[in-house]
Parts: sequence; structure tokens; C-alpha cells
Amino acid sequence: MGFASDYLQKRALFPELIQEAPAQNTDIIVVIPSFNEPAIIRLLDSLLLCHEPACGTEVIIIVNSPPGASAESLINNKKTILEAGKWKKEHIDCFFNLHVIDIISGGFADWGVGMARKSGMDEAVRRFNLLNKPDGIILNLDADCTVRPDYFISVYCEMVNNKNLTGCSIYFEHPVSGSEFSDKVYRAIVLYELHLRYYFQALAFSGFPYVHHTVGSAIAVKALPYVKTGGMNRRMAGEDFYFVQKLVPAGGFINLYKTTVYPSPRLSFRVPFGTGPTIARITESDNGILHTYNFQAFRDLKILFSLIDEIFICSTDDQEFFYSDLPEGLRYYIQINEWRDKIIEIKKNTSGIQSFRKRFFGWFNMFRIVKYLNAVHLSFMEKKPVDKSASELLDALGKDFKPKDTTELLAFYRLLELKS
Repeated sequence: MGFASDYLQKRALFPELIQEAPAQNTDIIVVIPSFNEPAIIRLLDSLLLCHEPACGTEVIIIVNSPPGASAESLINNKKTILEAGKWKKEHIDCFFNLHVIDIISGGFADWGVGMARKSGMDEAVRRFNLLNKPDGIILNLDADCTVRPDYFISVYCEMVNNKNLTGCSIYFEHPVSGSEFSDKVYRAIVLYELHLRYYFQALAFSGFPYVHHTVGSAIAVKALPYVKTGGMNRRMAGEDFYFVQKLVPAGGFINLYKTTVYPSPRLSFRVPFGTGPTIARITESDNGILHTYNFQAFRDLKILFSLIDEIFICSTDDQEFFYSDLPEGLRYYIQINEWRDKIIEIKKNTSGIQSFRKRFFGWFNMFRIVKYLNAVHLSFMEKKPVDKSASELLDALGKDFKPKDTTELLAFYRLLELKS
């Protein structure tokens, strides 16, 4: 029995997908879901230009389609298989071993990117299980990405040299100029990425301890932690967010800034929400504006998180536990009975402030924060244009920066994150 045999028997969607045995020195496996991708070669060429890591490497492309996929998308899937197969024959000396898997997904009515990513990641685990390598590294990419040449060696050095790491969120940047897309698309991706980086920095401002991007094409995880968290979920969208939320509380998950993934800014309707649909909505709108969370919502979170130590210290005879000190929006979202019951439960199961904080944030986690933000913007405050909220946050951080446009504002946010 290998470290993942029981997991694979109970949770894998498919039996073994790759018959060829992995090389004994394989320590990195890249998983790439591919649906309706007409240009897989660009990604393969980008990976080929990478510096070779000091280990064996595999790339698994999971070509898939949901039920009812259009004829054009199925044609593009066939094109991906043919072009990737031809590319492999033309690059027999390539440092990574390429596997192209055509998955028949018609048996799953709810097939989506989560199940495609899960199929590839489970197969990567199966291969590491054969090698008895629980520390094997599973990298996630999307088929429309490119990467910086130090992609493999940066992740390998970080993950191998630090045995305590379970995974990482890799730094990313969307292309914001060029000739491949229209000016409208580039303007839209600037707004969307600014939203992601504003949310990241606002969450850090609030005092939340687990601040990570959850971009599916920029996540790495070791095989054993992947298994211990129950593997990738089956969601049709947002699978990356829910996966990272499960992985982070166990510890050892970091933000890795030593390399860069470049996701595509293209518009798409393959998933119900995320980059593609957001870009489509912005480009199709009359004003080209993207609204994001009001900064006041994060100020309110900061008040909540600043009370944690006092809540731990206070007596259980005080049945309110500082509830009346919470901002109105938080009291609307968390009713007094739920608050009281949860705090009592956490207190009963912890003996020190560190364990109390860990258990508290296990309850008030990333998912609960998003639910709070969505709820409070329905009843207590309005969303704002992303450049306005982002500027408010910079003022609160004491950053005296007056950008000439949103592209310059995004560049500042990128730099702010890289320096963190």
C-alpha cells in the first residue's frame, strides 16, 4: 500500500490514465486542463524555454469537455490532441515527458473545470504513489498560460528545500498590453487584476492571517497534503478557491514570488464566473467599470479581528463576548446566538491564545469572509469602482501615490505585493 492507495481507490474519478511508468527521478508533475483550447502549442513552447530543474518532470494535459459542448469546441479539442502529439514527436529531447489524455466525460452531468483538474491531479498522485514520493510536487496551469523561464527551478528549489511546505500560491501577472487582444480586453483585465490585488491587500489590512491568491493556474501542492485534504473538489467554477481554503489551515502554504505565471486575459464563457466571464461583462458594458467591495467592509473586519485576544481573555460568564462592539454589518451577518454559541465552543476546545486564534479563523475562514462581504453589500453598503476602493486602501496604508490611470495603479499594487 502506497501513501495514496486508499485515497485513489475511494476518491479518484477514473482508473489509471497513463500506462507508461514514471521515471524514478520524477519530482514535478504539471497538470493542465484543456477544453476548447485552439493554441496549446504556445504553452508547450513556453514550458520548453524553462530552465531544466534538477529532477524528472512530467506534463499531463487533460483534454475534456462538458456534456452538450459545441461542435466548434470539440473540434478544438481534437486539434489540441493532434497538435500536442505532433509537438511531442518534434521535441523528443524535451526535458519533460508529455502526456495528452483525452477524457470521455459524458458520464458526468456536472462535469466542469474542477473535475478536469481533479482528474489530472489524482493521476499525478497515482504516479507519485507508484514512486512512493509523498513530497512529489503537483503544479497547476491552464492551457492558455505562459510562464517565466525560472518557473520549474524556482518552485522546485522552494518546495524541496523546505520540507515543511505543503503548497504555494505562485505570483502571476496578466498581460495588460499588446496586439493579441483589443484595447477593451486589456483595459478590462487591468481592472480585474486590480480587483484581485486590492482584495489581497485589503484582507491583509484587516488582520486575517491566511492571505493568498486562489488562481487555479498558479497553485502548487505536494502529493501527501493533497491527499490529506481530500483532493481537488468537483466544482464547475471556483474549485481553486475551495481547494486552497481546505489546504491553508493545516499550515505550510506560502506565497511564492520567485517566478511568474502569465494567465491569458481573454474573455470566455467556459465557466460561470472567474476571469473569462468578468472580462466579457466589462467589455460588453457601456461604461467599462468594474465594481468591487467597499473598503469600509474591511475596516469592519479589522475591528472584529482586533478583538480576538480580548474575547479569549474574557470570562465565559460574559455571554455577549464583545458582540455589541462589532460593526452593524457584522452584527447583521452574525446573529447574537450564533456568535455566543460559536465563541463558547471555541473557548471550550482551546487552552491558549494561539490555539484559540487558529480555531477562530478555522470558523471565520476565507469562505465565511466572502459570504460576509456579499451579504453586507446587499444591505449596508454599496460596492465601488475598483480604482476608488484601491485608492482608499492606499490612503489607509499611508501610501502617498497618485496614479495617472488604472494601469499605473495596478503596477503599484503589483510592486506592493512583491515587496511584502
